[in-house]
Amino acid sequence: MTPATDAPAAPASSAGPVPAPAAPGTAPDRGGPAPAPSRDPVPASVPRPSRVAVIVGSNREGRFGPVVADWLLGHLGDRADLVADVVDTADTRLPTALSHSPSPEVAAELAKVTPKLADAEAFVVLTPEYNHSFPAALKALVDWHYAEWRAKPVAFVSYGGVSGGLRAVEQLRQVFAELHAVTVRDSVSFHNAGASFDELGRHRDPAAADAAAKVMLDRLVWWALALRDAKSVRPYEG
Repeated sequence: MTPATDAPAAPASSAGPVPAPAAPGTAPDRGGPAPAPSRDPVPASVPRPSRVAVIVGSNREGRFGPVVADWLLGHLGDRADLVADVVDTADTRLPTALSHSPSPEVAAELAKVTPKLADAEAFVVLTPEYNHSFPAALKALVDWHYAEWRAKPVAFVSYGGVSGGLRAVEQLRQVFAELHAVTVRDSVSFHNAGASFDELGRHRDPAAADAAAKVMLDRLVWWALALRDAKSVRPYEG
Protein backbone atom coordinates (compact mmCIF):
# COMPACT_ATOMS: atom_id res chain seq x y z
CA MET A 1 0.00 0.00 0.00
CA THR A 2 1.46 3.32 -1.11
CA PRO A 3 1.45 6.04 1.52
CA ALA A 4 -0.57 9.16 0.76
CA THR A 5 1.19 12.56 0.36
CA ASP A 6 0.00 16.20 0.59
CA ALA A 7 1.55 17.22 -2.83
CA PRO A 8 -1.08 17.94 -5.52
CA ALA A 9 -0.96 15.88 -8.63
CA ALA A 10 0.41 17.54 -11.77
CA PRO A 11 -2.37 18.42 -14.22
CA ALA A 12 -2.50 16.36 -17.36
CA SER A 13 -1.53 18.17 -20.58
CA SER A 14 -1.49 17.21 -24.21
CA ALA A 15 0.53 20.24 -25.36
CA GLY A 16 3.90 18.70 -24.80
CA PRO A 17 6.66 19.78 -22.45
CA VAL A 18 6.46 23.18 -20.74
CA PRO A 19 9.04 25.57 -22.25
CA ALA A 20 11.87 26.74 -20.04
CA PRO A 21 11.57 30.31 -18.74
CA ALA A 22 13.30 32.97 -20.83
CA ALA A 23 16.74 34.07 -19.71
CA PRO A 24 16.88 37.45 -18.02
CA GLY A 25 17.06 40.32 -20.52
CA THR A 26 15.69 38.32 -23.48
CA ALA A 27 12.26 38.26 -25.08
CA PRO A 28 10.12 35.18 -24.41
CA ASP A 29 9.70 32.76 -27.29
CA ARG A 30 6.23 33.23 -28.78
CA GLY A 31 6.83 31.24 -31.90
CA GLY A 32 8.18 34.12 -34.08
CA PRO A 33 11.66 35.46 -34.67
CA ALA A 34 13.24 37.34 -31.79
CA PRO A 35 13.27 41.12 -32.25
CA ALA A 36 16.55 42.66 -33.35
CA PRO A 37 18.56 44.13 -30.49
CA SER A 38 18.23 47.90 -30.23
CA ARG A 39 21.22 49.97 -31.31
CA ASP A 40 22.01 53.45 -30.22
CA PRO A 41 22.43 55.83 -33.18
CA VAL A 42 26.04 56.51 -34.05
CA PRO A 43 26.70 60.21 -33.49
CA ALA A 44 27.74 62.04 -36.64
CA SER A 45 31.23 63.48 -36.55
CA VAL A 46 31.34 67.23 -36.06
CA PRO A 47 33.05 68.91 -39.02
CA ARG A 48 35.80 71.38 -38.32
CA PRO A 49 34.77 75.04 -38.43
CA SER A 50 34.72 76.73 -41.82
CA ARG A 51 37.14 79.61 -42.40
CA VAL A 52 35.27 82.76 -43.44
CA ALA A 53 36.83 85.99 -44.66
CA VAL A 54 34.88 89.14 -43.80
CA ILE A 55 35.58 91.68 -46.55
CA VAL A 56 35.07 95.33 -45.60
CA GLY A 57 34.35 96.81 -49.01
CA SER A 58 34.62 100.55 -48.38
CA ASN A 59 37.81 102.54 -47.87
CA ARG A 60 36.05 105.89 -47.98
CA GLU A 61 37.02 108.59 -45.48
CA GLY A 62 34.51 108.63 -42.62
CA ARG A 63 33.12 105.28 -43.70
CA PHE A 64 30.44 103.48 -41.69
CA GLY A 65 31.75 100.02 -42.60
CA PRO A 66 33.67 99.31 -39.37
CA VAL A 67 30.47 99.71 -37.33
CA VAL A 68 28.70 97.08 -39.45
CA ALA A 69 31.81 94.88 -39.44
CA ASP A 70 31.99 94.89 -35.64
CA TRP A 71 28.31 93.97 -35.47
CA LEU A 72 28.86 91.03 -37.82
CA LEU A 73 32.04 89.87 -36.07
CA GLY A 74 30.07 89.74 -32.83
CA HIS A 75 27.69 87.25 -34.42
CA LEU A 76 30.54 85.23 -35.90
CA GLY A 77 32.24 85.08 -32.52
CA ASP A 78 29.17 83.39 -31.06
CA ARG A 79 29.35 80.50 -33.52
CA ALA A 80 31.42 77.36 -33.19
CA ASP A 81 31.09 76.45 -36.88
CA LEU A 82 32.86 79.51 -38.32
CA VAL A 83 36.29 81.05 -37.79
CA ALA A 84 36.56 84.61 -39.07
CA ASP A 85 39.37 86.67 -40.56
CA VAL A 86 39.05 90.24 -41.81
CA VAL A 87 40.13 91.65 -45.17
CA ASP A 88 39.77 95.43 -45.08
CA THR A 89 40.09 97.34 -48.34
CA ALA A 90 41.30 100.33 -46.34
CA ASP A 91 44.44 98.39 -45.41
CA THR A 92 45.56 97.84 -49.01
CA ARG A 93 46.26 100.10 -51.96
CA LEU A 94 45.41 97.99 -54.98
CA PRO A 95 45.37 99.91 -58.26
CA THR A 96 42.46 99.67 -60.67
CA ALA A 97 44.92 99.10 -63.53
CA LEU A 98 45.39 95.32 -63.58
CA SER A 99 48.60 93.62 -64.65
CA HIS A 100 49.85 90.07 -65.19
CA SER A 101 53.24 91.27 -63.93
CA PRO A 102 52.51 93.51 -60.94
CA SER A 103 55.21 95.83 -59.70
CA PRO A 104 56.99 95.06 -56.42
CA GLU A 105 54.80 97.67 -54.75
CA VAL A 106 51.60 96.05 -55.96
CA ALA A 107 52.92 92.58 -55.15
CA ALA A 108 53.50 93.74 -51.60
CA GLU A 109 49.92 94.97 -51.36
CA LEU A 110 48.61 91.68 -52.75
CA ALA A 111 50.65 89.78 -50.18
CA LYS A 112 48.53 91.40 -47.46
CA VAL A 113 45.25 89.97 -48.75
CA THR A 114 45.76 87.13 -51.23
CA PRO A 115 46.75 84.48 -48.65
CA LYS A 116 43.66 85.31 -46.58
CA LEU A 117 41.37 84.96 -49.59
CA ALA A 118 43.03 81.74 -50.67
CA ASP A 119 42.73 80.22 -47.20
CA ALA A 120 39.06 81.16 -46.79
CA GLU A 121 36.34 78.60 -47.47
CA ALA A 122 33.60 81.23 -47.49
CA PHE A 123 33.17 85.00 -47.64
CA VAL A 124 30.91 87.67 -46.24
CA VAL A 125 31.15 90.89 -48.23
CA LEU A 126 30.20 94.12 -46.47
CA THR A 127 29.30 96.82 -48.95
CA PRO A 128 27.70 100.25 -49.02
CA GLU A 129 25.98 101.59 -52.09
CA TYR A 130 27.66 104.38 -54.02
CA ASN A 131 25.65 105.75 -56.95
CA HIS A 132 23.60 102.56 -57.32
CA SER A 133 26.75 100.41 -57.25
CA PHE A 134 29.55 99.19 -54.99
CA PRO A 135 32.91 100.80 -54.15
CA ALA A 136 35.83 100.87 -56.56
CA ALA A 137 38.16 99.52 -53.86
CA LEU A 138 36.01 96.41 -53.56
CA LYS A 139 35.97 95.89 -57.34
CA ALA A 140 39.76 96.20 -57.43
CA LEU A 141 40.11 93.57 -54.71
CA VAL A 142 37.79 91.23 -56.59
CA ASP A 143 39.43 91.75 -59.98
CA TRP A 144 42.99 91.18 -58.76
CA HIS A 145 42.00 87.62 -57.82
CA TYR A 146 40.37 84.71 -59.57
CA ALA A 147 41.16 81.23 -58.26
CA GLU A 148 40.67 82.46 -54.71
CA TRP A 149 36.92 82.88 -55.33
CA ARG A 150 36.16 79.71 -57.27
CA ALA A 151 33.68 77.18 -55.87
CA LYS A 152 33.25 79.06 -52.60
CA PRO A 153 30.09 80.61 -51.11
CA VAL A 154 29.67 84.37 -50.75
CA ALA A 155 27.16 86.11 -48.48
CA PHE A 156 26.40 89.83 -48.34
CA VAL A 157 25.77 92.43 -45.67
CA SER A 158 24.85 95.81 -47.14
CA TYR A 159 24.08 99.22 -45.74
CA GLY A 160 23.00 102.58 -47.04
CA GLY A 161 20.07 104.96 -47.17
CA VAL A 162 16.59 104.02 -48.28
CA SER A 163 17.80 101.14 -50.45
CA GLY A 164 20.01 99.62 -47.76
CA GLY A 165 22.70 98.85 -50.32
CA LEU A 166 20.61 96.21 -52.08
CA ARG A 167 21.39 97.52 -55.57
CA ALA A 168 25.10 97.11 -54.86
CA VAL A 169 24.48 93.52 -53.78
CA GLU A 170 22.54 92.69 -56.96
CA GLN A 171 25.48 93.85 -59.06
CA LEU A 172 27.95 91.92 -56.94
CA ARG A 173 25.98 88.72 -57.47
CA GLN A 174 26.64 88.99 -61.20
CA VAL A 175 30.32 89.66 -60.63
CA PHE A 176 30.82 86.66 -58.36
CA ALA A 177 28.84 84.38 -60.67
CA GLU A 178 31.39 85.16 -63.37
CA LEU A 179 34.14 84.10 -60.95
CA HIS A 180 32.50 80.70 -60.32
CA ALA A 181 31.51 81.60 -56.77
CA VAL A 182 28.15 80.66 -55.24
CA THR A 183 26.21 83.56 -53.76
CA VAL A 184 23.89 82.91 -50.82
CA ARG A 185 20.35 84.10 -51.40
CA ASP A 186 19.77 85.28 -47.82
CA SER A 187 21.48 88.54 -46.91
CA VAL A 188 21.36 91.31 -44.33
CA SER A 189 20.70 94.93 -45.28
CA PHE A 190 20.61 98.03 -43.11
CA HIS A 191 18.35 100.79 -44.39
CA ASN A 192 19.20 104.25 -43.07
CA ALA A 193 22.13 102.58 -41.39
CA GLY A 194 23.44 105.63 -39.58
CA ALA A 195 20.25 105.89 -37.55
CA SER A 196 20.07 102.15 -36.86
CA PHE A 197 23.09 102.06 -34.53
CA ASP A 198 23.79 104.06 -31.39
CA GLU A 199 27.01 105.93 -30.60
CA LEU A 200 28.57 102.73 -29.20
CA GLY A 201 27.88 100.76 -32.37
CA ARG A 202 24.98 98.79 -30.95
CA HIS A 203 21.92 98.16 -33.06
CA ARG A 204 18.95 100.03 -31.62
CA ASP A 205 16.40 97.35 -32.53
CA PRO A 206 18.42 94.19 -33.12
CA ALA A 207 15.77 91.45 -33.26
CA ALA A 208 15.12 91.44 -37.01
CA ALA A 209 18.78 91.99 -37.97
CA ASP A 210 19.97 89.29 -35.59
CA ALA A 211 17.45 86.81 -37.00
CA ALA A 212 18.47 87.66 -40.58
CA ALA A 213 22.15 87.22 -39.70
CA LYS A 214 21.52 83.77 -38.25
CA VAL A 215 19.69 82.59 -41.35
CA MET A 216 22.38 84.01 -43.63
CA LEU A 217 25.25 82.44 -41.69
CA ASP A 218 23.43 79.09 -41.42
CA ARG A 219 23.09 79.05 -45.21
CA LEU A 220 26.73 80.08 -45.63
CA VAL A 221 27.91 77.21 -43.42
CA TRP A 222 25.76 74.72 -45.35
CA TRP A 223 27.29 75.78 -48.65
CA ALA A 224 30.81 75.89 -47.22
CA LEU A 225 30.52 72.32 -45.94
CA ALA A 226 28.78 71.04 -49.07
CA LEU A 227 31.41 72.52 -51.36
CA ARG A 228 34.24 71.34 -49.12
CA ASP A 229 32.93 67.78 -49.34
CA ALA A 230 32.32 68.03 -53.08
CA LYS A 231 35.82 69.34 -53.82
CA SER A 232 37.36 66.57 -51.70
CA VAL A 233 35.76 64.03 -54.06
CA ARG A 234 36.07 65.91 -57.33
CA PRO A 235 38.28 69.03 -57.60
CA TYR A 236 36.59 71.97 -59.25
CA GLU A 237 38.06 72.66 -62.68
CA GLY A 238 36.22 75.87 -63.53
